[in-house]
Amino acid sequence: MGSAAATAMGLVLAGDPAVAGIVALSLQVSLTAVAVAALVGLPLGAWLAVARFPGRGAVIVALNALMGLPPVVAGLLIYLLLSRSGPLGPLGLLFTPTAMVIAQAVLVAPILAALARQVLEGLWEEYAEQLRSFGAGPWRAVPTLLWDGRFLLLTVLLAGFGRASAEVGAVMIVGGNIEGFTRVMTTAIALETSKGDLPLALALGMVLMTIVLAVNALAQGLRGVAARWAG
Repeated sequence: MGSAAATAMGLVLAGDPAVAGIVALSLQVSLTAVAVAALVGLPLGAWLAVARFPGRGAVIVALNALMGLPPVVAGLLIYLLLSRSGPLGPLGLLFTPTAMVIAQAVLVAPILAALARQVLEGLWEEYAEQLRSFGAGPWRAVPTLLWDGRFLLLTVLLAGFGRASAEVGAVMIVGGNIEGFTRVMTTAIALETSKGDLPLALALGMVLMTIVLAVNALAQGLRGVAARWAG
């Protein structure tokens, strides 16, 4: 175990091309997925924070339930959509990084929407009367809330990125874990561990843990900035 850890550290410090390639693809897929999910999740969360309509509670319950959507179920559904016999089969997206982005975005979007709603409801309660005095209805209030809550929403985005970067089940199903093409950190760790190649698995694990710690530290720092800004 000690020699494997030493070898893993050497791979990381030396910038091993295999490790670097897997990390680069992982970051590309996860960041793209979070960006796509944010385009849907953040406006949806802001709208749910300000809108009042019959069935709103049911929508919120469904959204919260989707936060716990099993990754393998999401991966299976997307696989069926993108397979040759599926409705999106002609696009040829299965077993590509694009399919992995779709899978991660589907998993992350409900998380962003639910967390954004919780964050922005407090701002809406604070600004609702003022915005209504300016004639701003729910739809017009959404951009204002998104802008005023930008620091808080950055922590939401970081939470989404943490979820995306740690995903393995869905991306394994739709990406196929193809070496040099769709192999990301989590799927590579699972594969290399099963093969007994502990140095590479440990090296990728070290990088992944470093990224997770950095994301959490950044989120904590942004919370402090948001608190000072709100005060």
